[in-house]
Amino acid sequence: MDSLGAAYTQFGFNLFQKLNKIKDGNIFFSPAGISAAIGMLVFGAQGATAAQLQKVRRYTESSRIKTEEEKIEKSEEIYHQFQEFLSEIGKSTDGYELRIANRLFGEKTYLFLQKYLDYVEKHYHASLEPVDFVNAADESRKKINSWVESQTKEKVKDLFPDGSLDSFTKLALVNIVYFKGQWDREFKKENTKEEEFWLNKSTSRCVPMMTQSHAYSFAFLEDLQAKLLGIPYKNNDLSMFVLLPNDTDDLEKIIDHITPEKLVEWTSPGHMEVRNVTLHLPRFAVEDGYDLEAVLAAVGPGDAVREPRADSPRSASHSGLQAQKFLHRAFVAVTEGGTETAAGTGVGFALTLAPEYEHFHCNHPFLFFVRHNQSNSILFFGRFSSP
Repeated sequence: MDSLGAAYTQFGFNLFQKLNKIKDGNIFFSPAGISAAIGMLVFGAQGATAAQLQKVRRYTESSRIKTEEEKIEKSEEIYHQFQEFLSEIGKSTDGYELRIANRLFGEKTYLFLQKYLDYVEKHYHASLEPVDFVNAADESRKKINSWVESQTKEKVKDLFPDGSLDSFTKLALVNIVYFKGQWDREFKKENTKEEEFWLNKSTSRCVPMMTQSHAYSFAFLEDLQAKLLGIPYKNNDLSMFVLLPNDTDDLEKIIDHITPEKLVEWTSPGHMEVRNVTLHLPRFAVEDGYDLEAVLAAVGPGDAVREPRADSPRSASHSGLQAQKFLHRAFVAVTEGGTETAAGTGVGFALTLAPEYEHFHCNHPFLFFVRHNQSNSILFFGRFSSP
């Protein structure tokens, strides 16, 4: 699934660079989830909206693709790979639980094109659930929130706040990405101790720092003055990669020098080698969400998902689809076991470093991303900079 993996990597990092400029603190999102949601809107949109959404999805079309037929063929390839990907991650495993769920909640009196409903069902496993926005907007909002809670094991509650949906709402498109994984080699809870995490060279906060020495995929990135580490989850189907600058204040400097192509190159088996590493990794949980209208505006489409003017032919029920609410939510917890369960903090542990061990100490801001190894797809991308 090289095309799918390349698409998510390209889109994910481009979006991260935009978010990095407008958002302080931690960042966490799913390139796979957001791009899937955009794909569902592209088919239903028309006119300027469709053009803007296609601009966001340009990562799926190589510059070498010249004809419209080639573009359609390329898009169909991505769609087919996404179907296979959803089937693959949906398989039961004792190593992790990964869920990408899409759902359309549509006003029951609005006449959606059957061709569109067939499209999202086939390619994105998304069904349309009729709701009564006109007469019971708040009850519909609670119903949607209840579905979100059930999909995320109650980790995401009240996705739609009071007043966010009203009688004019025609469609709410919801995309949920949920991940719960176990490390291939768990950290021992008794080795966790409080340490300082440096936000910059003058400011620090205490965090529970997990520690273990083991063999990991490792690489020096000399040009960036940074290190890269791969931490496998159980069964080795997924891995978390951590990119750590050598210097506390250098994360922003190196972000400008990273490209999607370099991320693929750096994480390839030929570039990384197995080394003995002493790893210090904070125990943390990150939940982040975006109103994708704002996110897409940051990328460039502007009014791509806004309500059309009343005199626009696209506002007719048969003419096109406009999502008034377009939300993405992602949650991950990093603990000793790699799971969401609470973990205690050990004290009084002293570590003796052997000379042959690399030292990977995540006590200052770093990037991290979770990759599905078979498809080489980046599922989650994040920055951890504020405990």
